[in-house]
Amino acid sequence: MLSDAGAAPSSAAGASGGEESVLDNAPWHALTGPHARFAIGGDLARRYPDDVAPFVAVRTWDDPHVWDALLELVGTGAEVGVSGYDGELPAGWEFTGSGEGVQLVQTPALTPRPDDEAIELGADDVADMLAIVARNQPGPFRPRTHELGRYVGIRRQGRLVAMAGERLHPAGWTEISAVAVDADHRRQGLGSRLVLDVAFHIQERGDRALMHAAATNTGAIAAYERLGFVLRRRNRFASVRTPS
Repeated sequence: MLSDAGAAPSSAAGASGGEESVLDNAPWHALTGPHARFAIGGDLARRYPDDVAPFVAVRTWDDPHVWDALLELVGTGAEVGVSGYDGELPAGWEFTGSGEGVQLVQTPALTPRPDDEAIELGADDVADMLAIVARNQPGPFRPRTHELGRYVGIRRQGRLVAMAGERLHPAGWTEISAVAVDADHRRQGLGSRLVLDVAFHIQERGDRALMHAAATNTGAIAAYERLGFVLRRRNRFASVRTPS
């Protein structure tokens, strides 16, 4: 789950789009808003279909019934990502891992522009999209992830060598994700060009762009900051296993 918690809020003043408060729990506001058509679950916990995205979201950790709702949603003996919860787990639940990520948002310094070489990707390109993700590991990507928004790529000699697209979509915001460039085509600016192309179309809709990255991926974070993104907050997340 990518619902966000942490410190270091910052401003994206000057851009159009929605309130920043929805970014504190971006998956929940996506699944109860623009992505509601994908939502499985109820009032306390929701998730995407497995072939769309692995993310699970909860409305709040303050409701004592949220753990029962989460268990009903994902089933027994399942491993699931949670974020924004720092307390002890209920009986029968166990931690299986943890990490830290960052959330970045656009600033007025971002100058989105369409890219003449970018081609839109869809259902006919899924095999190539899954292959470039497997080669570069930019993050979770499933056979139907492309349905979450607009995905674009660059082909050379017919091979998909660079890709980026839209993932989480809380009201007023769209996440740029799956930024992947093959090793033999890096340092050519392809990833940056595609990010700016995706951001252009996000801005054309009146939304603002956000991004997520692992806190350890300092190279990517620096590249996004050079494009005009700024750190909004750090996200602590954990992987837990439900009672079996």
